[in-house]
Amino acid sequence: MELDNIDVQILRLLSENSRIQWKDLGAQIHMTGQAVGNRIKKMEQSGVIEAYSLIVNEMKLGFSYTAFIIIYMKTANHESFISFINEQKEIVEAHRVSGEGCYHLKIKVNSQEHLNVLLNKILDYGNYKMYLSIQNIKKHNPLSSMLHV
Repeated sequence: MELDNIDVQILRLLSENSRIQWKDLGAQIHMTGQAVGNRIKKMEQSGVIEAYSLIVNEMKLGFSYTAFIIIYMKTANHESFISFINEQKEIVEAHRVSGEGCYHLKIKVNSQEHLNVLLNKILDYGNYKMYLSIQNIKKHNPLSSMLHV
């Protein structure tokens, strides 16, 4: 789907507040709510908009530990490890990478004990290096830099 300037404006406004009413969004870009809704539906159907999400304060939910783990696999058969990754709710991101290691994982846990349990499970698949986050310096929505028009 080819995006025009209006579509980009709609995406920018939705990325700032995905709960905005179509008529309110339309008022900001001088369109009717119905016209905005039609464009949003078109972007959803074409896959430009995949989902809407909620951002929560993880510390207030008790997830006080963020760790980054580099996995060095024991075997070339990664199917069971990928299944394991998808079953673990603590693993919030997983990337197969080139360079150091085979996979980089980002995890969120509420205690050192929970972290140790997860690390022991990972040892079934390979070795690891772990880095604990001390402070989150920047959260960035990749759309924000792209959609400032």
